[in-house]
Order: sequence, then structure tokens, then C-alpha cells
Amino acid sequence: MSKFVKKSSNKRGLSPGTVVYVGEEKTEKVKITVMDYHETHFVEQELTKVEECIPFKAKPTVTWINIDGIHEVDIIEKIGKDFDLHPLLLEDIVNTGQRPKIEDFGPYLFIVLKMLFYDDQEEEVNAEQVSIILGENFVISFQERKGDVFNPIRERIRNAKGRIRKMGADYLAYALLDAIVDGYFTILEKIGEDVENKEEDLVIHPKPATLQKIHNLKRETIFLRKSVWPLREVINGLQRGESALIQDTTQMYLRDVYDHTIQVIDTVETFRDILSSMLDLYLSSISNNMNEVMKVLTIFAAIFIPLTFIAGVYGMNFKYIPELEWQWGYPLVWLIMLAVGVSMLAYFRKKKWI
Repeated sequence: MSKFVKKSSNKRGLSPGTVVYVGEEKTEKVKITVMDYHETHFVEQELTKVEECIPFKAKPTVTWINIDGIHEVDIIEKIGKDFDLHPLLLEDIVNTGQRPKIEDFGPYLFIVLKMLFYDDQEEEVNAEQVSIILGENFVISFQERKGDVFNPIRERIRNAKGRIRKMGADYLAYALLDAIVDGYFTILEKIGEDVENKEEDLVIHPKPATLQKIHNLKRETIFLRKSVWPLREVINGLQRGESALIQDTTQMYLRDVYDHTIQVIDTVETFRDILSSMLDLYLSSISNNMNEVMKVLTIFAAIFIPLTFIAGVYGMNFKYIPELEWQWGYPLVWLIMLAVGVSMLAYFRKKKWI
């Protein structure tokens, strides 16, 4: 349940804008990296102090500041002070249970979304909250931990590939959004493979363990839907917003991300429908297997009922039963019983009951 609802009881009673970390307990050191670039200039470095970010604020180049780790609230508060960020924004950054959203603060845009990862061992989807602040000439991204899907973007900036070094900070923000949405397709491929495998198991050998796996998959799709569905509003807000920070040249790229988001949502909904039908199929398969077992038992019972009747008649303790003293009575009874059994089997087969 912690995947769906973050415990925030430690914020109870505090005033709005109080920066309190809500999320998994972490001990690793916060990492701050900076990429500063334009078409003919590039600088990349790892900072040891938050104050080292200040000189990049006034530069005309595009600056990308990435913070890995939001559990040290002192660092978040210093960044907020240096870049004049609203306290409510800082509060949302350190609260990892935020719903994906976009807010326009005038001089900058604040975007919250979920970066998803697939755990192959546990066969489950894990999420990490990513907060992005888009300013006139800078982008600040906050992540819960080290490791992300942004490495291709970093390589494009380092090697001046594509148009990213020729564009502004809004294009960089688009590239980060696009990388996160593209990561969703990788998750969908993994879930699609699991759904296909479980569907085969369901048809061939339905077992209670299969039912548990289907429930787990359905839970993952619900979690995926919760993370992805609000993203459509975020991209739509960027695309249709009136912020001067988003240039017209970037709008067409945002429309492409919006199309990808709709495609992801449609795929998630398709998986939900498939898993719901798989649950119905499981119940039908179990019912059919039970019916097959009951049919076999019923056929055996139907065959042996007349045989039991014959054996019961000749098992009665009357002294005068004509066939008891007859030499061929015993073989004749056996012959009658076999004839009855074979006749009933032939009748059942003719009716296609077996």
C-alpha cells in the first residue's frame, strides 16, 4: 500500500510551506551536477556546495542543475533561497507522494511527474518522483535517488548531437519529459510480456498461483495508471498554457509527447481490460475443470448403479431364488452386467457425453 499512499503523519499540524521530507528513509549523500551549455560552449561539473549554483543563474547560457536526493531538506531550502522559489513548491518537492501536476509561478514553471522502473526479480513497477523547475535560462531537476533515464540526453548535450544545444531551456525540459515518457514504453513491454505468459498459463494449467500473479499484474497496472493518467494534464497544460517560457518552436515537440502519453494511457487501459477478462477466464477454467471431473464421476456412477442393482438383487438372503442353484447362473449374471455396462458406454458416446 506504500506504493499508492505515502505516510505524511509527520507533517500534521505544520504550517503550509514547511519543508518536511516524506518518503523512504535514505542515508546516501546528495549529489549535485551542473551542465551549462550553448551551441559552441559546454561545461559539466559536480558541485560540493549549493552556493556554487548561484553563478550559473545569471549566465545567458542554458543551465541544467540536477539534484540526486531530496532527503536533506537543508539543501532543498538553500536552492529555494538562491533561486527565489516559493515555499509551497519546496514543500511539494520533498513530498514524494505528489500527484503529477504543473504549476505556473510566473518567472518559472513547476512540474511534478513519476519516473518508473521495472524490478525483474520482484516483477513489479517502482516509481520515483521527479520535480522539474523551468526558468528562463535554467532547468532544475530533483530526483529521489541516483540513476535515471536521462543519460541519452546528457550524451546529446556533451556531443552536441541533435538540436538540443541550439535550443533553449524549454527544449531541455521537453527532452526530460520525453525521456520519462519513453521509459514508460519499456515498462509496458515488460508488463505485456508478463500478461502474455500468464495468459498461456491460464489457458493450459490454471492454478491458484496463476490467479495470484494475475492479481499482482492488475495491481501493477492500477499503480501505472495512477502515475501516468495525470501526466496527460501536465503535457496538455504545457502545450496549451500561455507561459512565455515555452517557445513556439517547442510546442510541436510537446504535442508529440502528448501523443505518446495518450498511447501509454490507451495501452494501460487495454492491459486492465485484458487482466479483468483473464480473471473471468480463470474462474471459467476452474469451473470447466470441475465440470469435467464431475462428468467423469457421474458417468462412473451411472454405469455402476444398474450393476449395483443386479448385485443387490442376488445378494438378498431369500432361500428360493431360482438362479442360485443353476449351473450357469453366475456366468450369466456377469454377462448381463458387462452387457449393461458396455451398452451404457455406447449410449453415452453416441450422445457425445464422453
